[in-house]
Amino acid sequence: MKRTTELKRSVRRRTKEYRNSPGSFILHILLILSTLITAAVTIFIVGYILIKGAPNLSPKLFAWKYTTENVSMTPAIINTLLMTFLSLLFAVPAGIGAAIYLVEYAERGNKFVSVIRITAETLAGIPSIVYGLFGYLLFVIALGFGLSLLGGALTLAIMILPLIMRTAEEALMSVPDSYREGSYGLGAGRLRTIFKIVLPAAVPGIISGVILGIGRAAGETAALLFVAGTAAKAATSLFSSSRTLAVHMYVLLSEGLYIDQAYAAAVILLLMVVLINLLSEILARKIGRK
Repeated sequence: MKRTTELKRSVRRRTKEYRNSPGSFILHILLILSTLITAAVTIFIVGYILIKGAPNLSPKLFAWKYTTENVSMTPAIINTLLMTFLSLLFAVPAGIGAAIYLVEYAERGNKFVSVIRITAETLAGIPSIVYGLFGYLLFVIALGFGLSLLGGALTLAIMILPLIMRTAEEALMSVPDSYREGSYGLGAGRLRTIFKIVLPAAVPGIISGVILGIGRAAGETAALLFVAGTAAKAATSLFSSSRTLAVHMYVLLSEGLYIDQAYAAAVILLLMVVLINLLSEILARKIGRK
């Protein structure tokens, strides 16, 4: 009864507010519509992939060795995990380190910091094909890596570095200055304050950036065609040519002979990204509680 009364009061208050300000009502409706459209598009895409791909999943698609008969995606899954892990291994320490410098060490209002932020935002918007050409010229030709797992991982690391750096920077900036002042007041130095107080408080935001980086790295295709190749086998070394699951899907679709298998690969890639995101979220919550 009490909840019903409060709900009626809320409705009356909002009705009165919207009468006095019609623009607020229109904006409210537009926000609801944009939310519904976004949710509907997401559900449609995921549902379409599942409907088209799930029925085509079969044991032969998970054979250890790829052949033209089984079109196995197991080597591509292994390469995707290796490529994503290596790219994060390079990008996460560099991104978090750069964010720590910009927030904790650089003077506020420094023009150099502003240039770095603008550059990072610009790099985050560059098409992946440009990164692929850069990686091809630097890692494949100049450094002589050839089409390799290492070249692909370094290219992906450069791609996701601005995203991780800016997200980590925002997470560090959201930590109240009172945390730092309290730590300094207790006699802790700057380094201890950063690693014992500031970073643990910023972990959820940092991991959100890492999750976004994982999604981009796992689903990248264009850049890896130039630096990692399309060899349908699991990588045996850092300099082995290998295809990720996204590249595997592209190759199958471009051939035009394995459309159903490509949809099945899309289902596995979707499940992999969702699973990695869930594990990262659970890890972030556990760290946040501690």
